[in-house]
Amino acid sequence: MSENNHIKVAIIGSGPAGLTAALYTGRANLNPVIFEGMQPGGQLTITTEVENYPGFEHGIQGPELMDIMRKQAARFGAVSHFKEITEVDFSSRPFKLKSYDEEYTADSIIISTGASAKLIGLESEKKYMGYGVSACATCDGFFFKNLKVIVVGGGDTAMEEANYLTRHASEVVLVHRRDGFRASKIMYERAQKNPKVSFMLNKVVKEVLGVEENNRKRMTGVLLEDTVTGEVTQLDADGLFIAIGHKPNTDLFKGKLDMDESGYLKVKNGSTYTNIDGVFASGDVADKTYRQAITAAGTGCMAAIDVERWLESQEL
Repeated sequence: MSENNHIKVAIIGSGPAGLTAALYTGRANLNPVIFEGMQPGGQLTITTEVENYPGFEHGIQGPELMDIMRKQAARFGAVSHFKEITEVDFSSRPFKLKSYDEEYTADSIIISTGASAKLIGLESEKKYMGYGVSACATCDGFFFKNLKVIVVGGGDTAMEEANYLTRHASEVVLVHRRDGFRASKIMYERAQKNPKVSFMLNKVVKEVLGVEENNRKRMTGVLLEDTVTGEVTQLDADGLFIAIGHKPNTDLFKGKLDMDESGYLKVKNGSTYTNIDGVFASGDVADKTYRQAITAAGTGCMAAIDVERWLESQEL
């Protein structure tokens, strides 16, 4: 392995957390290298309009925001590799990383691999993602003022999203595949008592419907299949919110780092330290509660400061 493959700070993942960590470590002259992975820019690259990120009075497109962040980090020496890390070894120092056949060593690592919303898995769902289909009510609910929307799911997240969306939408239809819910009693009752929320049970979304006008796509409804009778019906709506949970992108670190029962990385209270010294976690990969671009960026900043102090303490 050549000396060129040794990195002082390796950042795995390139959403708001990873790129903010790169910006701060770059400004600290730590020459960070970002492994951008399969989805450079993270979840924001599948979001159209971002209106709740501070500093952009009139909003900004998700991909554009991530491009600006990348350029800002590069200005201070951060280097992006559009490669996926396929293997890690934290058993000795320097740490070892692999991207398929290429090997690297690193003095420190910031993990910012994020989490992915669980989706239904339809081609039409992908087609209208960002054009009526969303996996984040707090991100996109504002765009559905006085419109009818559908929420899919049966847990606390679905109930919470349905209730939240009633602040904007005129009507919220909660669709669930069974006639019982995983949601806690209090969350279910809150949704049930909300006059804007109605329920369609024993139904699954088979297809997302939409139109393309003037080179712009928009969702117009869904086809629902009854899980008991098999009958297919059409439900017209302006938006579809998938609320069937998130999966942290942590498969790479199983058996190597401490995780909770859902697979989120555990960090020491008030910091980004994992259970292995020199390995830090920031963003949605360690956050099951907030999952916002601004909170991810905040913990990216924390990770950069933590890594700088740790490297100093190790005289690296």
